[in-house]
Amino acid sequence: MAYSSEISRTQPACILLLIDQSGSMDDPFGGQGGTRKKAEGVADVTNRLLQNLVVRCAREEGIRDYFHLGVLGYGEKVAPSFSGALAGRGLVPISEVGHAPARLEERTREREDGMGGLVREKVRFPIWVEPHAHGPTPMCEVLLRARELVTAWRREHPESFPPIVVNISDGEPTDGDPTEAAAALRSVQGADGAVLLLNVHLSSNPAVPIQFPDSETNLPDAHARRLFALSSPLTQGMLAAARDEGHAVREGARGFVFNADILSLIKFLNIGTRPSNLR
Repeated sequence: MAYSSEISRTQPACILLLIDQSGSMDDPFGGQGGTRKKAEGVADVTNRLLQNLVVRCAREEGIRDYFHLGVLGYGEKVAPSFSGALAGRGLVPISEVGHAPARLEERTREREDGMGGLVREKVRFPIWVEPHAHGPTPMCEVLLRARELVTAWRREHPESFPPIVVNISDGEPTDGDPTEAAAALRSVQGADGAVLLLNVHLSSNPAVPIQFPDSETNLPDAHARRLFALSSPLTQGMLAAARDEGHAVREGARGFVFNADILSLIKFLNIGTRPSNLR
């Protein structure tokens, strides 16, 4: 059965994030978290996802390379978005990611004090990706660049779990219809199945997010229907993860959220990047 390869150091998985960095990403989120700029929120969520993946791969002897990770930004240009020592790199083994954040930022968080109260404490938060918001939305170009990266990676890891590509954007592409580019990306095939393309549409309006639809029937416009068509169906492991998060998803549900706010973006990434077969 496809999408069942065990993820290990000899057969790592690949996660590639495509982040819209166009000028409109300077606008605030709609819905919950609505005062925060989308570019800042997405960078924050991306850094937290990378940190969580590093923690998942940490063992006593160090960080095991269960994943290769990449972030492509697209706006004024299409380019890798890692900062610091990883700048310019495409797909990077997670041990290198874990050891090379661009900087550590001091933040404050609350935790339970064990007596029914909360205590505030300062923590060091690693930053790999900085927020950017300038230029158009070259979605076709970034999908084609993603195809180049995952094709080269797949050639080196033909038996591994298929690459997961997550496209996060707040608007329509400015360089044409992305249907053909997305189909080319999803056609990259390996022994365990084809590339998975997931799409998150970010909202500037306080609209209710539409999460993991299995039909385009209730989607509000042509752009939403097109993103639905571009998105891969959820794997069995992703369906189980979505149900664990309380989503009533059915077979055929797509890896797609429309009108996402910051909370639904976080949940989507947790579900979409959680293969169930990590050794």
